[in-house]
Amino acid sequence: MFDKLFKRPSTIARHLNAPLASERASFLSQCAEDGAAPDTLVRIARELVVVVRELDLASGHLVTPAAVDSAAEHWAKQQKRRHRAHTLRWSRMLFRQTATAWLSYLGRLCIPAPTPQPFALLINAFVDYLQHERGLSAATVANYQWHVQRFFADFSARQCPFAEVRVEDTDAFLARQGVHWCRVSIASSAKALRAFFRYAEGQGWCQPAIASAIESPRLFRDETLPGGPAWENIGQLIPPVDSQQPRHIRDRAILLLFAVYGLRRGEVAELRLEDLDWTNACIAVARAKQHCSQLYPLTDEVGSAIVRYLQAVRPRCRHREVFLTLRAPIRPLSAGGLYHVTCSRLHHLGVQTPHWGPHALRHACACHLLAEGLSLDAIGDHLGHRSLSSTRHYAKVDLAGLREVARFDLGGLL
Repeated sequence: MFDKLFKRPSTIARHLNAPLASERASFLSQCAEDGAAPDTLVRIARELVVVVRELDLASGHLVTPAAVDSAAEHWAKQQKRRHRAHTLRWSRMLFRQTATAWLSYLGRLCIPAPTPQPFALLINAFVDYLQHERGLSAATVANYQWHVQRFFADFSARQCPFAEVRVEDTDAFLARQGVHWCRVSIASSAKALRAFFRYAEGQGWCQPAIASAIESPRLFRDETLPGGPAWENIGQLIPPVDSQQPRHIRDRAILLLFAVYGLRRGEVAELRLEDLDWTNACIAVARAKQHCSQLYPLTDEVGSAIVRYLQAVRPRCRHREVFLTLRAPIRPLSAGGLYHVTCSRLHHLGVQTPHWGPHALRHACACHLLAEGLSLDAIGDHLGHRSLSSTRHYAKVDLAGLREVARFDLGGLL
């Protein structure tokens, strides 16, 4: 591996003679498979020699993150003292990143046991119930778990057993969150707590009737309008088809999936190569809430955008997810990364919209279909809604239909 990165025999010999040469070469090969550029591999190879020396890794002991931080600080000060770096920041960061990644690869990074969460056994039992008995989606379970953990972090300050919990504790918790949260967030927290306390009451962990006593801010079902950019702005949002920039080629395929099919960001993040059926020109989307896959016809525009991305931009790697990062280490694009793709384009174009993520394009797609005359039932099927109640939210923006209702002759009934 070293003879591929360096040309001078003396440099190659220095890397070969340094401790753990085979382990370093194996890690560099893995980085190359993950899509690291040659210049990046050279930088990693040089830093690995420093890591071996500073951490004395030849002895074979496990290394803690604290030891990595201490060695990174020592090395950064040396670099600055020798006038090879103006600040400590970059030397320290490169050392820490390289050492952490390599030690994790070798299985020699000693990760301390996480601090136990307050009442972790109760939370884990509740999560297991949501997953296996209620069959909720992973996103919903994670949301409920997060709110319950926040409550227990607050309740643990009382230093009393859970059996002594009272409805006053939940009220006080929600009141404190209300200082920073909007009504919708508080209502979501109250909903999660009600679900938990219903389960806890059934298990006999606490006093009865706490769940029914948890109150949340009153929300009106149709008090807000769907928040998304106007359909006229979607064409400007999607990168042009003739762009040669790798980021534009990838983002065009992503944004078309959001706009044309109204997909959620998690559905695009989990899209895999085997979900694309090129023979039958269709795409299978995993619906987490329905626990099934939904087939869509693959339009020429979307299909062409995905094909161009696969052929010209997507690196060859072991990952089966369709959309990957552009820089090494190559990994599947996360839901947060997909949010950034949409948000950055909207901000760059100066589009005014109440929401900035992929869900804004989902709203724009639904409103466009409604304007084209599709029924709410058809739109619900297209968006993967479980019930019509989720789709009727868009009836408020059907101005043509509302005008027809307003002109309807009631024959003197009023």
